[in-house]
Amino acid sequence: MHRKYLMGNRVHLAMAFSAILTLGLLSTSAQAKSKEVVIGNILPLSGPSASVGVEGKQMREFVINKFNAAGGIKCNGALNGSKIKMIYLDSKSDPTVGVSDAQQLINQDHVDMITGAWNSGVTYPATQIAEMNKVPFIVPVSVMDRITERGFKYTFRVAAKDSWWTKDQFKFIDYLAHKSGKKIKTVGFVYINNDFGKSFDESWVKLAKEHGYKVVLNQSYGEDATDLTPIVLKMKSVKPQVVLLVSDAADAILLQNTMASYDVHPWALISSGGGQADPSFIKNTGESARYLFDESEWASDMNRPGLKELNKSYKKRYGSSINGETMDAYIAMHTILTTLQNTCSTNPDKFRQAMLNTEFKGGPFSVMAYPSVKFDKTGQNVNAGLIMVQVRKVGNKYERVTVYPKDDARAGYKIVFPQPKHY
Repeated sequence: MHRKYLMGNRVHLAMAFSAILTLGLLSTSAQAKSKEVVIGNILPLSGPSASVGVEGKQMREFVINKFNAAGGIKCNGALNGSKIKMIYLDSKSDPTVGVSDAQQLINQDHVDMITGAWNSGVTYPATQIAEMNKVPFIVPVSVMDRITERGFKYTFRVAAKDSWWTKDQFKFIDYLAHKSGKKIKTVGFVYINNDFGKSFDESWVKLAKEHGYKVVLNQSYGEDATDLTPIVLKMKSVKPQVVLLVSDAADAILLQNTMASYDVHPWALISSGGGQADPSFIKNTGESARYLFDESEWASDMNRPGLKELNKSYKKRYGSSINGETMDAYIAMHTILTTLQNTCSTNPDKFRQAMLNTEFKGGPFSVMAYPSVKFDKTGQNVNAGLIMVQVRKVGNKYERVTVYPKDDARAGYKIVFPQPKHY
């Protein structure tokens, strides 16, 4: 055979082999890129709820960084060895921005699922966008009942919904009266005028009637309120024995300090997570917040296996202890990771079915206040439970101390009711 012909064949063969190698490398590269699960996160990283948004992001990173460092997803299938990629968008606590964030995550970033958005008013419309696109949306802690009451298939909530929170608040008021022997006759409601606050107020009004308490104060205020003096003076005038609160961080601080400045001291203040659970609250109120009760799903001083070690590791990394709402983020991330390993798939229908069919318990779930996470057909965690903490002076600083139920109470601490200085 002619040498030129042989050379030509060799050249063509070499070129073909090179092309195959290139395609192989491209295929390998594409495969490597596909070995990644993308989770979108909508959080209030600026604006009135920025503190809890930042802490929620920290906890997500805390879980995912450790998971990826340990080798990522371990399963028998296509996702084996896959790492998790996190994308964070700032909602600014604005529902319109939250909807835009959800659209960007789905249409531009092509996420496999979404978590968020802390503010119920943001989560409610954002989950609708996700549902329309068959994208699973895992809600750590937005409590509006309606979020899981629309017949959606791809929305799952870890936290208790607000009707459960309000029912437990009134059970707690009954408990305070029974335990102390004090007759509680009157209650007051003060809440931020958004979906979060209004949904609580609707339930409070019904429950007050059912439990036989007279409502002597029912007052809302705007999200941009800078002066709550009129509400505080009205409270001082009508003197509700127990006041229930729903707030974001800035207004929670403003309200508490305004009450202190006008010497307004109900028998008990009972808040609903939200602003009073924000780490900035105690820092900016101190003695003014002493003896306030705050409802929560979790506290770092509970007796749970592995909890001290987990909190120590988190605190070393971020400088603060885990709180109830960051724990919801912790649990939400572990439900996602467990489900991905169980299904070895990001198919939304397989993911949904696995979420519904799994009872999440043991291992990382052992640190919860309740025994397990189990989602019903609406996507609501039916086992979500609640505790009560009270702001107390511990040594020379103020802390959130678990006081109820009795079995969860911090050793050496009992409920203080009525607070020592009260009208």
